[in-house]
Amino acid sequence: MEELEFSMIGQSRQILEMITDEGTFTENTAGGAVFSPEFGVGAIVGTAKIASRTATVIANDTEAYNEKFPVVFAGVIGIEEAYKMAQAVYATIEADREKPVGEKRPIVLIVDTPGNAPGKVEEIIGMNKATGAYQLALAEARGVGHPIVAVVIGRAISGAFLCHGLQADHILALSKDFGTIIHVMPLSSISRITKMDIERLEELSQSNPVFASGVDFFYKLGGVNEIISDLKELKSTVLKHIDQVAECKKNGEYGRLGPKGRGALGAERGGRVYREKVLKEMDEQFDAAAERYLKA
Repeated sequence: MEELEFSMIGQSRQILEMITDEGTFTENTAGGAVFSPEFGVGAIVGTAKIASRTATVIANDTEAYNEKFPVVFAGVIGIEEAYKMAQAVYATIEADREKPVGEKRPIVLIVDTPGNAPGKVEEIIGMNKATGAYQLALAEARGVGHPIVAVVIGRAISGAFLCHGLQADHILALSKDFGTIIHVMPLSSISRITKMDIERLEELSQSNPVFASGVDFFYKLGGVNEIISDLKELKSTVLKHIDQVAECKKNGEYGRLGPKGRGALGAERGGRVYREKVLKEMDEQFDAAAERYLKA
């Protein structure tokens, strides 16, 4: 294996080799499906063994360039990439449809993406439909019992992270020492939307994880289940979380996983202190008005 650079940004294929059993990864396959290597070249999908257990692996190809959609490069998720990823998930669901919960193959997401494809053509065709399809596929796979573990090894930015990462049961991340970046929205964009001074936002970002970027702040919000500081522990940590998720699903504890589980985890860590209160008030307000509108 080639010696890895200190920063893991752009190292998706190397990380894939570290997570999977040597020589077991078969690219462009998932379940019973086989994909053309010319379709969605910016997406890596395939089947591999992880500690002798069959798994579907989905990653960004940070070295690929999609000539049909010039904005797709350096790990950007484009229309073809999102649909390819979604199809890989549905093929995985179909392959294990008859298997009981606890025995369904895991889906491992390797995340290193700067965002979705922002080109005019993509917006006209329906970029949102493609990424939405991928989100829905992962949500459905999560619901029928597949353990889904995402590993942020580089960049996890904006809407691309929303579809490729945030739908996982558990999210892991390499520590900031590897150059890992988790960023929902840059402060400059928050400033334009909220009309708040950038200086004030920079001040808030020093203490409030809602305004800050980075692995440590996202951990406090519950968005990251565990931070990995040693690459030697990468595979064992992924395996540990696959087993934890599978056990939760086997016991019917779905509320501890996925977005809901991360919300509760953020409250435990002191990063989401108002979430439950806001949800409760919204439910109360809805219940107070629902009968009038439902009868309309």
